[in-house]
Amino acid sequence: MKKQRAFLKWAGGKYALVGDIKRVLPAGEKLIEPFVGAASVFLNTDYERYLLNDINPDLIGLYQTLKLKPKTFIEDAKTLFVARNNDKDAYYALREQFNASLDVYERSLLFLYLNRHGYNGLCRYNSKGGFNVPFGQYKKPYFPEAELEYFALKARRATFTCEPFHQSFRRAREGHVIYCDPPYLPLSPTANFTAYAMHGFGLDDQQLLAKKAVQAAKNRNIPVVISNHDTEQGRWLYRDAQITALQVNRYISQNGANRNKVGELIALFSPQLFGAHAENVVPLQRQVGQG
Repeated sequence: MKKQRAFLKWAGGKYALVGDIKRVLPAGEKLIEPFVGAASVFLNTDYERYLLNDINPDLIGLYQTLKLKPKTFIEDAKTLFVARNNDKDAYYALREQFNASLDVYERSLLFLYLNRHGYNGLCRYNSKGGFNVPFGQYKKPYFPEAELEYFALKARRATFTCEPFHQSFRRAREGHVIYCDPPYLPLSPTANFTAYAMHGFGLDDQQLLAKKAVQAAKNRNIPVVISNHDTEQGRWLYRDAQITALQVNRYISQNGANRNKVGELIALFSPQLFGAHAENVVPLQRQVGQG
């Protein structure tokens, strides 16, 4: 199966880790993603059905629009990817138009434009809800036509929701699998990033997620997989899970020339684990590139 790229640029996207995640994900009839992000796991797995959720209404609005009107959306989006719009003044004018718009279709088109023309593909909002990522200064932003078409085709198997992550857990039933890619635990006290969709994701949220994962696996027979940074805090939060540890090569500059290695983990909360705890760290020696 050819590896499929997401049509959005996304900080912390899981394209490079898809193989490792798939090796951990159990079989099931439906995959639920409470933090779908750019949807690399959705695009590279083969469940019968999907429930894809995110707290960001612009992201979910874009996905729903693409599912419902794929041809029209792709044709309209392409008109924004022209040389005259790859300009600082044009970018800020379109960003202002996005922030002023209440129309889901218009916001979806502009969200894709901003994602591909903004700095590092970041998604960030100010305290008033305004998208505030600066111009990216790329030579020629890529229009992801083939990736959009593939997503739209596969989206026929998906339902999209925009709600807090714990609501997605409530929708799960036996026979379903949950995969979570939450905002990551900070590697340092100054590294936390909380401006995504105007909602911070603090330690209380991380603890609640781990608690929900234990409850789903232990009480409802629903396996849960979570990705996160491999930190002492993460190991403590996921102490009831089977942990796969790996080293990821992550880009740390706009041009991707500089990379550093970051420890990540994939935690599997399996119904079979409870009542039979054992040493559960499975280190992976190979390095993984983050794209």
